[in-house]
Amino acid sequence: MIEVVPNWHPVFVHFTVALLTVSSTLFLVSHFASDWQHRQTAFKVAEWNFWIGSTVTVATALAGWYAYNTVAHDTPSHAAMTLHRNWALGTLTMLGILAFWLWSSRHRETNKSSSPFVIVVVLLLGLLGTTAWHGGEVVYRYGLGVMSMPKSEGDGHDHEHAGGHGDSIDSTKEADSSKSGEKNAEHDHSNHEH
Repeated sequence: MIEVVPNWHPVFVHFTVALLTVSSTLFLVSHFASDWQHRQTAFKVAEWNFWIGSTVTVATALAGWYAYNTVAHDTPSHAAMTLHRNWALGTLTMLGILAFWLWSSRHRETNKSSSPFVIVVVLLLGLLGTTAWHGGEVVYRYGLGVMSMPKSEGDGHDHEHAGGHGDSIDSTKEADSSKSGEKNAEHDHSNHEH
């Protein structure tokens, strides 16, 4: 199997977010569209995106669980990972409820989303967005699952003199060096319940 650093979760998660967001948006369109043709088309496309997105989400969740238990982290980033995991579990629960509802309901016959169904879709969108936000925090604030920047060896590439980033480079280097010091004191994962 092709090795992805650190794992497959970042690959699958983008499909989950994109497909379920498109699906939810189109379910809303199918609810509010006045034209029968547009309502029917929006509902069918929403349904296809929903089922494909839900299938990919199974892989996303499994890869996320693997990442949660294997990615090197420290104590502060462990709390961020756990928060992301908890929101993801809530999102999965809401997705399961919506999948069961869609599969067992008469929505498919009317090609229109009912008001209660739309409320659950909006809740799913909120949960999905919040989960994605916390996932971004884990990567971009805590630097989990990313490789460190290469050290500058005087290769002549200097953005500061080329009218580039200015002082932000120095502050980024300082933040990276302090963060790498935190990561060196690696967090013992066995002390936490998952």
